[in-house]
Amino acid sequence: MRAALEKIHHAGVPGVWAEVRDNGQVWRGAAGEATPDMRHRVGSVTKTFTAAAIMLLVERGKIDLDTPVHGTSTVRELLSMTSGLADYRFLAFPSLLEGSPKSLEDNQFRHFYPRELIKLGVEAPAVPPGTYSNTGYLLLGRLIESVTGMTAERWITRNVIERAGLRNTMFPTGTRIEGPHPQMFEALFGLLDPPRDYSVYDMSWVGVSASLISTVEDLNLFFAALLDGRIVSRESLALMQKTGPVVAFDGSTVQYGLGLHEHSGFWGHDGSAWGAGTWSFHSADGTRQASLAVNLQRWNNKAIDEALAAFQRKALLG
Repeated sequence: MRAALEKIHHAGVPGVWAEVRDNGQVWRGAAGEATPDMRHRVGSVTKTFTAAAIMLLVERGKIDLDTPVHGTSTVRELLSMTSGLADYRFLAFPSLLEGSPKSLEDNQFRHFYPRELIKLGVEAPAVPPGTYSNTGYLLLGRLIESVTGMTAERWITRNVIERAGLRNTMFPTGTRIEGPHPQMFEALFGLLDPPRDYSVYDMSWVGVSASLISTVEDLNLFFAALLDGRIVSRESLALMQKTGPVVAFDGSTVQYGLGLHEHSGFWGHDGSAWGAGTWSFHSADGTRQASLAVNLQRWNNKAIDEALAAFQRKALLG
């Protein structure tokens, strides 16, 4: 495993770290400018936490999966990316459409409110159902607030994060990550050369869709608990695992359920924030697990892709 991590680093990633679990045996490692216990931004892995919170509220009779939340878009459709609501990222970061990183700099310390981001998404032209979108998950966050009377971040923390016993997983309260963490280098497909450190950033622009901070250890603990029926019921988990095709931001098609997606027979999620990438997948019984983090995003380097794929195969399949 260590050699596979080193190959990712030597291919061009400044820091990479991972934890792999196999039937109770735990391996942790890091290469480059990293240690295995670092906290990092896990991007869209946050969606699985938010989806679990929604399913708990369904179990408690507070929410119905087939109730419309916006127009005719139901809770189920928002969870599964089948609502047809557009994503707002290019509206919040308009320079990206012009091939410029200026919006990243302009928004580094800007605080966004969910309502303004949701407004951007719902007023944009509809997209085909099965198109990946953060807008729906921000709507789900507002739904959590309306039925619980507390912020979505607080409710998810109390009922999902604490329920799973996670000690290094939290929503950000400012622009900095507290505790050990890496620099986070964004390349933006060559527009930032050299890549720029965005480890200090206001993540309100993604909220409960992609702002969570965690560790590779905590991600493995979370998914083990989720897949074992210790966070939501097994009936709820079965609903989360009913998948359909969804086109991701990178143009690839993934099999996506309710905040979970399936990858070669394994379950989990991946995520990206400015300068931070995360990949976390697990066998259906939770006995084989792998979570990996990198501190570089949006590179133009096929060697990195190949080294990552090789590590993922080895981590999951041995």
